[in-house]
Amino acid sequence: MNFLNNLIYGLGLGGMYAMIALGYTMVYGIAKMLNFAHGDIIMVGAFTIFTAASTLAFPVPIAIITGIIVCMIFGVVIEKIAYKPLRGSSSLTVLITAIGVSIFLQSLASIIFGTMKQTFPNISLGTLTIGKLSIAGTTLLSLGSSIVIMIFLTLFIKMTSTGRAMLAVSEDRGAAEMMGINVNKTITITFAIGSALAAIASLCYGATYTFIGPYIGQMPGIKAFVAAVLGGIGSIPGAMIGGLILGIVEKLTQAYIDPNYVDAIVFAILIIVLLVKPSGLLGKKRNDKV
Repeated sequence: MNFLNNLIYGLGLGGMYAMIALGYTMVYGIAKMLNFAHGDIIMVGAFTIFTAASTLAFPVPIAIITGIIVCMIFGVVIEKIAYKPLRGSSSLTVLITAIGVSIFLQSLASIIFGTMKQTFPNISLGTLTIGKLSIAGTTLLSLGSSIVIMIFLTLFIKMTSTGRAMLAVSEDRGAAEMMGINVNKTITITFAIGSALAAIASLCYGATYTFIGPYIGQMPGIKAFVAAVLGGIGSIPGAMIGGLILGIVEKLTQAYIDPNYVDAIVFAILIIVLLVKPSGLLGKKRNDKV
C-alpha cells in the first residue's frame, strides 16, 4: 500500500476518532466534565445495530436509526441518574463516577451478549478506484460523516437558539441561568447529541472492523479523548483536526514503523501536548475565577 493510500485510510480512521472526540468536546465544553463512559456508548450503539439487524431482522437503515435513538436514550438516562446529582461536586468525584458507569456498561454487555466477539451486519459500500488509488467505502463513510457532522454542529451552535444557549452555558453557567436559560435542559440535549455521534461512530467502527464486543469502545474512546485534547478540548473544529491528525499518525505508524508502537506513540502525543500546549491546537486558555 503506497503512502497516499495510507494517508487516506488514516483520514478515514481519524474521521471515526473525530466523531467520538466531538462528543467528548461538546460535553466538556458545556458541562465541564470528562465523560469517560462516552466510549462505551459506541459499544451500546454497535450492539443495538447488531441486535436490530441480526436478531430482529430490521433493514440496515432502520437498525442504524434504532441504534442512534437507543444511544441518545442511554446518554440522557446516564446524565440524569449518574451525573446530574453531582452538579457542584469535585471533578474527581465526577471522573470516578464516569469510570464506574463505563465499567457498568461493559459488564452489562458481557452479561447480555457474552464476552465473545460478534459479527457486525455486513454493510457493503464497495471500493472507489481512481487509477492506482483504491479507497474503501467505509473510509469514505467515516471521513465524510465526520466532516458533515462538524459543519452541522458548527452551524447548529451559531444559528439556533438551543445552540446559542449551549454557548452561553459553556461561557458562564451562572450568568446563563440568570438570563433564563434552562441549564439542566441544555446539558441534557448536549448529552443526547454526543450520544448520537457515538452511535454513528459505532456504525463506522462495525463497518470497518466487522467484529464487535463488550470492550470495543474502550480504546477508541481513550484515543478520541487524546484527539480532543490535541485539538483543544471544547473546540468543535479542534476535535475534528485532532481526530484526523491522530488517525494519520496511527496509520502511518502501522505502515512504516511498527504496529506494536501505535498506542505508545498516541499516548506520547498526549503527554507532549499537555507539556507544551495544554490548551491544544485550537483550545482557549481559561483562567479560573476565584
